[in-house]
Amino acid sequence: MGGWWRRQRDARLLRRRAIPLSLWQTTLSLYPFIAARDDAQLQRLQALAALFLARKEFTAVGGLELSDEIAVAIAAQACLPVLELGLDAYDSFVGIVVHPDEVVARREVTDEHGIVHHFDEVLTGEAMEGGPVMLSWNDVAHAGSSAARGYNVVIHEFVHVLDMHDGIVDGMPPLPDAQARRHWRLVMQAAFERLRRSLDAGQGGFLDPYGAESIEEFFPVAAEAFFVAPQALRAEQPALYELFAGYFRQDPATLFERP
Repeated sequence: MGGWWRRQRDARLLRRRAIPLSLWQTTLSLYPFIAARDDAQLQRLQALAALFLARKEFTAVGGLELSDEIAVAIAAQACLPVLELGLDAYDSFVGIVVHPDEVVARREVTDEHGIVHHFDEVLTGEAMEGGPVMLSWNDVAHAGSSAARGYNVVIHEFVHVLDMHDGIVDGMPPLPDAQARRHWRLVMQAAFERLRRSLDAGQGGFLDPYGAESIEEFFPVAAEAFFVAPQALRAEQPALYELFAGYFRQDPATLFERP
Protein backbone atom coordinates (compact mmCIF):
# COMPACT_ATOMS: atom_id res chain seq x y z
CA MET A 1 0.00 0.00 0.00
CA GLY A 2 2.87 2.36 0.79
CA GLY A 3 4.37 1.90 -2.67
CA TRP A 4 1.00 2.41 -4.35
CA TRP A 5 0.39 5.58 -2.33
CA ARG A 6 3.80 7.00 -3.28
CA ARG A 7 3.22 6.27 -6.96
CA GLN A 8 -0.12 8.07 -6.83
CA ARG A 9 1.43 11.01 -5.00
CA ASP A 10 4.29 11.24 -7.48
CA ALA A 11 1.88 11.11 -10.41
CA ARG A 12 -0.06 14.05 -8.94
CA LEU A 13 3.16 15.97 -8.39
CA LEU A 14 4.27 15.40 -11.97
CA ARG A 15 0.96 16.66 -13.29
CA ARG A 16 1.30 19.86 -11.25
CA ARG A 17 5.06 20.44 -11.32
CA ALA A 18 6.39 18.96 -14.55
CA ILE A 19 9.50 20.65 -15.92
CA PRO A 20 8.47 22.73 -18.96
CA LEU A 21 9.67 21.19 -22.20
CA SER A 22 11.44 24.39 -23.33
CA LEU A 23 13.40 24.57 -20.08
CA TRP A 24 14.29 20.88 -20.30
CA GLN A 25 15.51 21.24 -23.88
CA THR A 26 17.65 24.22 -22.86
CA THR A 27 19.18 22.14 -20.06
CA LEU A 28 20.00 19.31 -22.47
CA SER A 29 21.66 21.74 -24.87
CA LEU A 30 23.93 23.01 -22.08
CA TYR A 31 24.94 19.57 -20.81
CA PRO A 32 25.66 17.19 -23.72
CA PHE A 33 26.59 14.35 -21.35
CA ILE A 34 22.94 14.35 -20.24
CA ALA A 35 21.59 14.65 -23.77
CA ALA A 36 23.61 11.56 -24.78
CA ARG A 37 21.07 9.38 -22.97
CA ASP A 38 18.42 7.65 -25.06
CA ASP A 39 14.86 8.95 -25.27
CA ALA A 40 13.48 6.56 -22.66
CA GLN A 41 16.18 7.49 -20.15
CA LEU A 42 15.70 11.19 -20.80
CA GLN A 43 11.98 10.88 -20.21
CA ARG A 44 12.57 9.12 -16.89
CA LEU A 45 15.28 11.60 -15.94
CA GLN A 46 12.98 14.56 -16.62
CA ALA A 47 10.31 13.06 -14.37
CA LEU A 48 12.82 12.16 -11.66
CA ALA A 49 14.28 15.69 -11.72
CA ALA A 50 10.79 17.14 -11.27
CA LEU A 51 10.18 14.92 -8.24
CA PHE A 52 13.63 15.86 -6.89
CA LEU A 53 12.70 19.55 -7.13
CA ALA A 54 9.47 18.88 -5.26
CA ARG A 55 11.31 17.13 -2.41
CA LYS A 56 14.30 19.44 -1.96
CA GLU A 57 14.69 23.02 -0.77
CA PHE A 58 17.08 25.29 -2.66
CA THR A 59 18.74 28.34 -1.12
CA ALA A 60 20.91 30.79 -3.06
CA VAL A 61 23.47 32.79 -1.09
CA GLY A 62 26.25 35.29 -1.75
CA GLY A 63 24.13 37.48 -3.97
CA LEU A 64 23.15 34.69 -6.35
CA GLU A 65 19.53 34.85 -7.49
CA LEU A 66 17.92 31.43 -7.66
CA SER A 67 16.19 30.68 -10.95
CA ASP A 68 14.36 27.77 -12.53
CA GLU A 69 17.34 27.29 -14.85
CA ILE A 70 19.71 26.85 -11.89
CA ALA A 71 17.40 24.47 -10.05
CA VAL A 72 16.71 22.28 -13.08
CA ALA A 73 20.39 22.13 -14.06
CA ILE A 74 21.30 20.88 -10.59
CA ALA A 75 18.35 18.48 -10.38
CA ALA A 76 19.09 16.89 -13.76
CA GLN A 77 22.72 16.23 -12.87
CA ALA A 78 21.94 15.10 -9.32
CA CYS A 79 19.45 12.55 -10.61
CA LEU A 80 21.82 10.88 -13.08
CA PRO A 81 23.39 8.59 -10.44
CA VAL A 82 19.97 7.48 -9.14
CA LEU A 83 18.22 7.23 -12.50
CA GLU A 84 17.80 3.47 -12.01
CA LEU A 85 18.12 3.45 -8.20
CA GLY A 86 15.35 5.87 -7.27
CA LEU A 87 15.19 9.07 -5.24
CA ASP A 88 14.89 7.30 -1.88
CA ALA A 89 18.68 7.19 -1.77
CA TYR A 90 18.57 10.97 -1.26
CA ASP A 91 15.98 10.96 1.52
CA SER A 92 18.56 11.71 4.22
CA PHE A 93 18.66 15.44 3.44
CA VAL A 94 16.51 18.26 2.09
CA GLY A 95 18.61 21.41 1.71
CA ILE A 96 20.75 22.45 -1.24
CA VAL A 97 22.77 25.66 -0.85
CA VAL A 98 24.06 27.29 -4.04
CA HIS A 99 26.94 29.79 -3.95
CA PRO A 100 27.91 31.94 -6.93
CA ASP A 101 31.41 30.48 -6.96
CA GLU A 102 33.84 28.46 -4.84
CA VAL A 103 33.96 29.27 -1.13
CA VAL A 104 36.72 29.24 1.47
CA ALA A 105 35.98 27.19 4.59
CA ARG A 106 37.96 27.48 7.81
CA ARG A 107 39.02 24.01 8.97
CA GLU A 108 40.38 22.67 12.24
CA VAL A 109 42.14 19.32 12.71
CA THR A 110 43.94 17.77 15.65
CA ASP A 111 47.04 15.71 14.88
CA GLU A 112 48.23 12.56 16.65
CA HIS A 113 50.11 14.68 19.19
CA GLY A 114 47.00 16.61 20.18
CA ILE A 115 48.08 19.78 18.42
CA VAL A 116 45.24 21.72 16.75
CA HIS A 117 45.90 23.02 13.26
CA HIS A 118 43.81 25.60 11.43
CA PHE A 119 43.74 26.01 7.67
CA ASP A 120 41.57 27.33 4.84
CA GLU A 121 40.08 24.96 2.30
CA VAL A 122 38.69 26.10 -1.05
CA LEU A 123 35.46 24.26 -1.86
CA THR A 124 33.41 23.96 -5.03
CA GLY A 125 30.98 21.64 -3.27
CA GLU A 126 30.42 19.80 -0.03
CA ALA A 127 27.98 17.14 1.14
CA MET A 128 27.36 16.96 4.87
CA GLU A 129 25.70 14.05 6.61
CA GLY A 130 22.05 14.97 7.02
CA GLY A 131 22.59 17.90 4.64
CA PRO A 132 22.76 20.37 3.24
CA VAL A 133 24.62 19.85 0.00
CA MET A 134 26.63 22.92 -1.01
CA LEU A 135 27.46 23.68 -4.65
CA SER A 136 29.28 26.36 -6.62
CA TRP A 137 27.03 27.56 -9.43
CA ASN A 138 30.04 28.60 -11.51
CA ASP A 139 31.21 24.97 -11.52
CA VAL A 140 27.71 23.64 -12.16
CA ALA A 141 27.13 26.08 -15.02
CA HIS A 142 30.36 25.02 -16.77
CA ALA A 143 29.79 21.29 -16.33
CA GLY A 144 29.16 20.87 -20.06
CA SER A 145 32.70 21.93 -20.94
CA SER A 146 34.43 20.41 -17.89
CA ALA A 147 32.97 16.98 -18.70
CA ALA A 148 35.83 16.37 -21.13
CA ARG A 149 38.18 16.04 -18.16
CA GLY A 150 35.75 13.95 -16.13
CA TYR A 151 34.80 16.74 -13.72
CA ASN A 152 31.29 17.30 -12.36
CA VAL A 153 30.75 18.82 -8.91
CA VAL A 154 27.06 17.89 -8.69
CA ILE A 155 27.63 14.21 -9.36
CA HIS A 156 30.64 14.21 -7.04
CA GLU A 157 28.69 15.56 -4.07
CA PHE A 158 25.62 13.45 -4.65
CA VAL A 159 27.73 10.28 -4.88
CA HIS A 160 29.04 11.30 -1.46
CA VAL A 161 25.37 11.29 -0.38
CA LEU A 162 25.02 7.73 -1.69
CA ASP A 163 28.14 6.74 0.26
CA MET A 164 26.66 8.27 3.43
CA HIS A 165 23.32 6.51 3.00
CA ASP A 166 24.29 3.61 5.28
CA GLY A 167 25.74 5.93 7.92
CA ILE A 168 29.36 5.07 7.10
CA VAL A 169 31.59 7.16 4.83
CA ASP A 170 33.90 4.51 3.42
CA GLY A 171 33.78 4.77 -0.36
CA MET A 172 31.03 2.15 -0.54
CA PRO A 173 27.29 2.70 -0.99
CA PRO A 174 24.75 0.36 0.60
CA LEU A 175 25.02 -3.04 -1.09
CA PRO A 176 22.75 -6.10 -0.87
CA ASP A 177 25.04 -8.63 0.81
CA ALA A 178 28.53 -9.47 2.10
CA GLN A 179 29.63 -10.94 -1.22
CA ALA A 180 28.74 -7.71 -3.05
CA ARG A 181 30.61 -5.70 -0.43
CA ARG A 182 33.72 -7.89 -0.74
CA HIS A 183 33.68 -7.55 -4.52
CA TRP A 184 33.25 -3.78 -4.26
CA ARG A 185 36.20 -3.44 -1.88
CA LEU A 186 38.47 -5.57 -4.08
CA VAL A 187 37.73 -3.70 -7.29
CA MET A 188 37.75 -0.25 -5.71
CA GLN A 189 40.98 -0.84 -3.80
CA ALA A 190 42.74 -2.15 -6.89
CA ALA A 191 41.60 0.85 -8.95
CA PHE A 192 42.55 3.24 -6.17
CA GLU A 193 46.03 1.77 -5.83
CA ARG A 194 46.46 1.88 -9.61
CA LEU A 195 45.78 5.63 -9.58
CA ARG A 196 48.18 6.20 -6.69
CA ARG A 197 50.96 4.16 -8.34
CA SER A 198 50.49 6.09 -11.56
CA LEU A 199 50.74 9.43 -9.76
CA ASP A 200 53.78 8.28 -7.75
CA ALA A 201 55.47 7.38 -11.04
CA GLY A 202 54.70 10.84 -12.41
CA GLN A 203 52.48 9.41 -15.12
CA GLY A 204 49.08 10.67 -14.01
CA GLY A 205 46.08 9.51 -15.97
CA PHE A 206 42.56 10.56 -16.79
CA LEU A 207 41.13 10.56 -13.27
CA ASP A 208 41.51 13.66 -11.12
CA PRO A 209 44.50 13.26 -8.76
CA TYR A 210 42.20 14.36 -5.94
CA GLY A 211 40.81 10.84 -6.04
CA ALA A 212 44.13 9.58 -4.64
CA GLU A 213 43.51 11.43 -1.37
CA SER A 214 41.45 8.58 0.06
CA ILE A 215 39.11 5.80 -0.98
CA GLU A 216 36.24 8.00 0.22
CA GLU A 217 37.17 10.62 -2.39
CA PHE A 218 38.14 8.11 -5.05
CA PHE A 219 34.56 6.81 -5.28
CA PRO A 220 32.94 10.16 -6.24
CA VAL A 221 35.88 11.23 -8.41
CA ALA A 222 35.62 8.02 -10.43
CA ALA A 223 31.82 8.23 -10.51
CA GLU A 224 32.04 11.72 -12.03
CA ALA A 225 34.00 10.27 -14.92
CA PHE A 226 31.62 7.32 -15.24
CA PHE A 227 28.70 9.64 -15.97
CA VAL A 228 30.30 12.47 -17.94
CA ALA A 229 33.30 10.84 -19.67
CA PRO A 230 32.47 7.11 -19.54
CA GLN A 231 34.59 6.01 -22.48
CA ALA A 232 37.72 7.47 -20.91
CA LEU A 233 37.01 5.73 -17.60
CA ARG A 234 36.29 2.42 -19.33
CA ALA A 235 39.59 2.65 -21.25
CA GLU A 236 41.64 3.47 -18.14
CA GLN A 237 39.84 1.43 -15.46
CA PRO A 238 37.75 -1.27 -17.18
CA ALA A 239 37.08 -3.33 -14.03
CA LEU A 240 35.97 -0.22 -12.16
CA TYR A 241 33.72 0.77 -15.05
CA GLU A 242 32.03 -2.64 -14.95
CA LEU A 243 31.58 -2.36 -11.17
CA PHE A 244 29.84 1.00 -11.56
CA ALA A 245 27.75 -0.23 -14.49
CA GLY A 246 26.42 -3.01 -12.27
CA TYR A 247 25.77 -0.78 -9.27
CA PHE A 248 24.22 2.19 -11.07
CA ARG A 249 22.50 -0.15 -13.59
CA GLN A 250 23.68 2.05 -16.45
CA ASP A 251 26.14 1.65 -19.31
CA PRO A 252 26.77 5.24 -20.46
CA ALA A 253 29.82 4.44 -22.60
CA THR A 254 27.61 2.58 -25.06
CA LEU A 255 25.27 5.58 -25.28
CA PHE A 256 28.19 7.90 -26.03
CA GLU A 257 29.09 5.63 -28.96
CA ARG A 258 25.76 6.26 -30.68
CA PRO A 259 25.88 8.55 -33.75
